[in-house]
Amino acid sequence: MRVSFNLADLFESVADAIGDRTAVVCGEERRTYRELDERGNQLAHHLIAAGVKPGDHVGMYLQNAIEYIESLIACLKVRAVPINVNFRYVEEELRYLLDDADVVALVHGRQFVPRVLAVRDQLPSLRHLIVAEDGGDADATALGSVPYDEAIAAGSPERDFGSRSPDDEFIIYTGGTTGFPKGVVWRQEDFFYTCLGGGNPQAEPISDPAELARNALARDPQLVQYVVAPLIHGAGQLGMFIGLNWGDKVVVAPRFEPDAVWRAVETERVNTMFAVGDAMARPLVEHLAANPGTYDLSSLIYFGSSGALLSTTVKDEIRRMLPNVFVGENFGSTETGNQGMEAQDVPKPETGLRFRMNDRSTVFDDDFNRVQAGSGVIGKLALTGRIPLGYYKDPEKTARTFVEAEGQRWVMPGDMATVDADGTIIVFGRGAVCINSGGEKVYPEEVEMALKAHPAIYDAVVVGVPDERWGERVAAVVQPREGSSVTLQDIQEHARTRVAGYKVPRELHIVEEVRRQPSGKPDYPWAKEVAVKGEARV
Repeated sequence: MRVSFNLADLFESVADAIGDRTAVVCGEERRTYRELDERGNQLAHHLIAAGVKPGDHVGMYLQNAIEYIESLIACLKVRAVPINVNFRYVEEELRYLLDDADVVALVHGRQFVPRVLAVRDQLPSLRHLIVAEDGGDADATALGSVPYDEAIAAGSPERDFGSRSPDDEFIIYTGGTTGFPKGVVWRQEDFFYTCLGGGNPQAEPISDPAELARNALARDPQLVQYVVAPLIHGAGQLGMFIGLNWGDKVVVAPRFEPDAVWRAVETERVNTMFAVGDAMARPLVEHLAANPGTYDLSSLIYFGSSGALLSTTVKDEIRRMLPNVFVGENFGSTETGNQGMEAQDVPKPETGLRFRMNDRSTVFDDDFNRVQAGSGVIGKLALTGRIPLGYYKDPEKTARTFVEAEGQRWVMPGDMATVDADGTIIVFGRGAVCINSGGEKVYPEEVEMALKAHPAIYDAVVVGVPDERWGERVAAVVQPREGSSVTLQDIQEHARTRVAGYKVPRELHIVEEVRRQPSGKPDYPWAKEVAVKGEARV
């Protein structure tokens, strides 16, 4: 078998080498590498029979499940492009994404039938649907959806798909933190190196695609990775692919339930687990604190986060509850993959968010000059090398985000940063959510970290609201801890000990629950609406 730097080729080479090892576990379901490969072949043949061609886009409207992984692999095998669909989308959001992505086939959970039915007639490109069982009871007859198990049973398990290319595309839709989601288009070879560490994230990337299977065969078969993040999010997909490239057992959480997560760590003897920021890490560690000694977590050696920031308070609590576990935070985005790791053991809000970025990263000022170490100049974080082709069907945003400088092509997703005197990069946050108050720039992530260190605050999102004098003023949307209360004066006194005065919130909005995306990232448009309406102001 000739192997190229194509995701399907690479997976098949690993499956051939270690077919009997367990590949994925999700709840009660599990597959060996051979089973995952064969079922991917079967579904791939069904897609071909349904008219799906190379380059066509196939949507995944599912919560975490074995079916998600099998469907993704099936798409790659037939050179179709899998499209991640947020399972929390309501009808209009779903219609927008499926239309924007030009989806021709959709694998959806039964629980989502009513939403798909509501938008089906508005999507002329969507011509084939497959329904997977997920505990829902909706009737999919009106949609004409083929039951997932029937699609698998009808397809051949043979691998006879012809040659593939490293140029085949892979698209991940962004979470739409500050606006509409956009599809980030990668060449698969570039995706493999930039997002998946070239098959060896902890050392030198492989140079020959055939090395991947050899490395998997030589690797300890007892190693287990746990992807807690949803597979609709880039962090979840990257974690899954990295584990499969290594030949490890990859555990995927079917639902985010702290007890079930920790039970899986114990049962499956998980070594490494990945969550997404405080939204997942906080309830996980608080559940441990409330149930001491309940779980055998002796196999766990690494707890990592990517896609959203961990606050200092949560990191400290993880270290307290899991003293023998290394806690790490990765920095990156859908457009950059994993760009760096935190540069200090115990970061504090007053020292900024410090990361050791890879050697393909820099910070440019407004004139595309590199920001000098220790200058204090704030610019935009940039990455060169193997970067995406651009945004799907959005040449204007592509031109703004992917730029030419120093004779090279760079991606600049909008993260504002500076370079410290020691060369580490201090990240302030996305410029799109930056608050301009009287000419001073306030980056919400920094203030949010400070607020979440308050003992009465469970979660917080910071936004700017219109102000006649200052243009914008800082507003905090806060979810107190159960049984606690907090006032504006409380958070102001607390914040002043951690951030400059102009960054201190000028108003407070109390909510029962801070809304976040399934990825764990803040829902800034929602928080802005809450603050502007002022209905929860105290």
